Amino acid sequence: MNRITVVSLGPGSRDYLTLGTIHAIKSAEKVILRTCLRCDAADYLREIGVQFETLDFLHEACEDFEELKERAMAYLLEAAETQNVCYAVFDASADETVAALRAQADVTVLPGVPLSAPFLAAAPAQEKIEIQTASSLNVTAIQNPLLILECDSKILMGDCKLQLLDWYGPDQPVLFFPPSDNPIRKYVEIPLSDLDRQKKYDHTCAALLPPVGLTARERFDFYDLVRVMAILRGENGCPWDKEQTHESLRKYLIEEAYETAAAVAEGDWDHVADELGDVLLQVVFQANIGRQYGTFELSDVTTHICRKMIARHRHIFGADHCETAEDVLKNWEKIKKEERGFKTQTEVLEGVSPGLPPLMRAAKVQKKAQDVGFSHPDAKSAMEKVYEEADEVRAELDNPTGELEEEMGDLFFACVNAARLAGVDAGEALEKATKKFINRFSVMESAIFQAGKRFQDLTISEMDVYWNRSKRRPQA
Repeated sequence: MNRITVVSLGPGSRDYLTLGTIHAIKSAEKVILRTCLRCDAADYLREIGVQFETLDFLHEACEDFEELKERAMAYLLEAAETQNVCYAVFDASADETVAALRAQADVTVLPGVPLSAPFLAAAPAQEKIEIQTASSLNVTAIQNPLLILECDSKILMGDCKLQLLDWYGPDQPVLFFPPSDNPIRKYVEIPLSDLDRQKKYDHTCAALLPPVGLTARERFDFYDLVRVMAILRGENGCPWDKEQTHESLRKYLIEEAYETAAAVAEGDWDHVADELGDVLLQVVFQANIGRQYGTFELSDVTTHICRKMIARHRHIFGADHCETAEDVLKNWEKIKKEERGFKTQTEVLEGVSPGLPPLMRAAKVQKKAQDVGFSHPDAKSAMEKVYEEADEVRAELDNPTGELEEEMGDLFFACVNAARLAGVDAGEALEKATKKFINRFSVMESAIFQAGKRFQDLTISEMDVYWNRSKRRPQA
């Protein structure tokens, strides 16, 4: 195959053609432009006698951009079979047909003037500008100003507006650059809501969204939270936040995790999002403290979890094969055992974190014992152990020997095992039972008050009468 050289025509005007680009075009045996429509640079090439062909016919013939990329690449490779080819696009560094071509062939790409140059020169000074094209816009954060290139149709800008409204308010100022071949570009300031309501669009249009102040944001991303925490723990930050340590925050992480779980149980998803924000805050808070004291940084947190997820999903990122969710869990446990160097199942049981809530830890230990066959066959047979342990608790209460705590623990452990084998989460079951008790107690208390009585006026037997009535009430 002959040589393929890719050059950039620049933002459209002939003023942006570089000497290197002109020399490459003149030296080529065959010159192919991706498009010459509305392109002053193409007009200049005609004026200096350069013969070229274009891929405009593909733009008309292809149903979507993926087809265009494939057919453009095939056309260029076929042309290079017989001649040295110079392929000219507006901006080689951002052109997707060039990216597809480079993935398939050894091509030479010459530097040129990027499409963003005239807009950056015309706009007020900005820092750290993010640059995207309208056709591939993907807004995931709004930390920096955003320049959107090739805003070439009303329909496309409508799609962009909908995505931008997820992050910006409808009144967000936008610097819109109308169509122009003039190398010196001018803009008009419009609200975001008018982005798809301009008179004309073509590939020379662009839109720049300036940065939004932190307190003026309507939506926030992950790095806004990092920034907020840095401010709170900075020199002029919050006295309470600045005093916190890894140890002082431990209880809050546990509390927020439980509150999130409770919100999920309620099915209130806005509340869930709120509570997950509290959990995420604890992660960022700990990472900020870690950076201050040199214990760890946020990148260590993300690195550890990404490594773990990749390593433990070998059926996705490696050679393992898993057909079902059950296969995945078994493979996960096998990989964990390999990672930690466990040689015995006792080490596996001991590896269950003692920081877990007791009911959850008991169930996990029981499940890992079951993995090697040490378990009751079903919940019904496990209940026999519950009765046995209950009898031992009763015997200890009748004739105390100082082992009541141990016997109670054995009873709870047996109950957790029976619940687990029945497919019931012991912690959730206990939480529901507690909630039910509170509801029935409320009904009982209301009935007692309505009868003109007080708790202290009643015996436990008399209270039981009201209690049994409360059990017959719906949802009590």
